[in-house]
Amino acid sequence: MQFPRLVTPALAAVVLIPAAMLMSLPPFEEPRAAAPAAAALPPEPAPTGVTASSDTAVFAGGCFWGVEAVFEHLKGVSSATSGYAGGLVPSPSYEQVSSGATGHAEAVLVVYDPAEISYDQLLQAFFTVAHDTSQLNRQVPDVGTQYRSAVFYRNAAQRQATEGYIAKIREARLYRGAIVTEVAQLRGFHAAEAYHQDYLVRHPTQPYIVINDAPKLEHLRREFPALYRERGVS
Repeated sequence: MQFPRLVTPALAAVVLIPAAMLMSLPPFEEPRAAAPAAAALPPEPAPTGVTASSDTAVFAGGCFWGVEAVFEHLKGVSSATSGYAGGLVPSPSYEQVSSGATGHAEAVLVVYDPAEISYDQLLQAFFTVAHDTSQLNRQVPDVGTQYRSAVFYRNAAQRQATEGYIAKIREARLYRGAIVTEVAQLRGFHAAEAYHQDYLVRHPTQPYIVINDAPKLEHLRREFPALYRERGVS
């Protein structure tokens, strides 16, 4: 069931939960219920001896609202943009992608400084905080290939790093289920509509955000304090 995920901006205010109701709800469990504690792997080391520059990475892990928010709160990330990758239709709309017919996944383009945060550190945040890599073509409560887990690599180094990190979490048995993340070459990225950008920041009390995405930021803050920054970037 995708409601209230698919509410329009005009209707978002209608489905907001009053503060009193939110306070009465039981504590939310993090969406990664299928995975054991993230402490199974130590934090990836910070980069050393790397010249400041700018690089990009593209990740897909279910609804892009929460994935974007996680990366926006990482030190060294200058921007995170929600969009679509992995499909064949040029410049798809949200409605087209949501049909599951275009082949795209909801994805996030991350711009970062390799001197401040390494690609391996981005991978760790993606695999242990942003989504559950053991869910095939879904991230609860969203179902469909457009919500698949994927890393879209830009070059051989990113592909090698991604495949190596997946092998590492398999060996560590970080997830009880199989790792189903697609590792594919990036063929193009299409930015999503403006109302999807910074969605968590602009709609912090939207029920979908409260239940599925806000706990990810708390998880990031708790497990990776050296990487976490309180004020995110756009």
